[in-house]
Amino acid sequence: MSDGGSAEQGRPLLEARGLTKDYVGGDGTPIRVLTGTDLAVAPGEFVAIVGASGSGKSTLLHLLGALDAPTAGDVRLEGVSYRDLDPGAVAALRNRRVGFVFQFHHLLRDFSALENVALPLRIAGATDESAARRARELLGEVGLADRWSHRPGQLSGGEQQRVAVARALAVEPSVVLADEPSGNLDPANAERLHHLLAAVPRQGRRALVVVTHNRALAALADRVLALHDGKLVPPRGDEMMAP
Repeated sequence: MSDGGSAEQGRPLLEARGLTKDYVGGDGTPIRVLTGTDLAVAPGEFVAIVGASGSGKSTLLHLLGALDAPTAGDVRLEGVSYRDLDPGAVAALRNRRVGFVFQFHHLLRDFSALENVALPLRIAGATDESAARRARELLGEVGLADRWSHRPGQLSGGEQQRVAVARALAVEPSVVLADEPSGNLDPANAERLHHLLAAVPRQGRRALVVVTHNRALAALADRVLALHDGKLVPPRGDEMMAP
């Protein structure tokens, strides 16, 4: 089992070096969540990150996706350092090269499935026609070709999360980051979503990093790492047990 600094399949596509993140508690006391965390993920690799609630897994994912900035350290995507970019360039990189899937899908409730998937493409400058064509294609890939006109309230939880996966893939990102993506799903829908996510890095040699408590999802990963005391380490035996 490799540690967080390894990228076993070649030159890292996504790399974190020495990530430290501090917050200030309610009493003004600094709280250190991450302590010099390293991670390297190769193209086509699926890495699962496990650990106790409150260990900093979501914080790490936010730093990897440029949703937040570290107190110290750096993240590089395709060799580009976030630290070297101004805020506008960071936002552009995040919007075009990173796809996000969250536990709560955050679909726009007044938009159809197709409109939700097409939205990142429209933001990126695609025409209505090309965005709709790409959205239909992606909805077909996630098994929702016949549900494109439905709004989120007309879809099951599993269907909504598959729309969220399609939306994450819309701009053909280099890396997809997923935070407890099956946390609200029943076992059957969770299993379908797990296999859908596991296929993501094989398509276009993307990197996939998933934070999860679900051992069945972690078992599909190429590597599993655990976040303990602010650092990524090989998981303990109990963290790799089947559900």
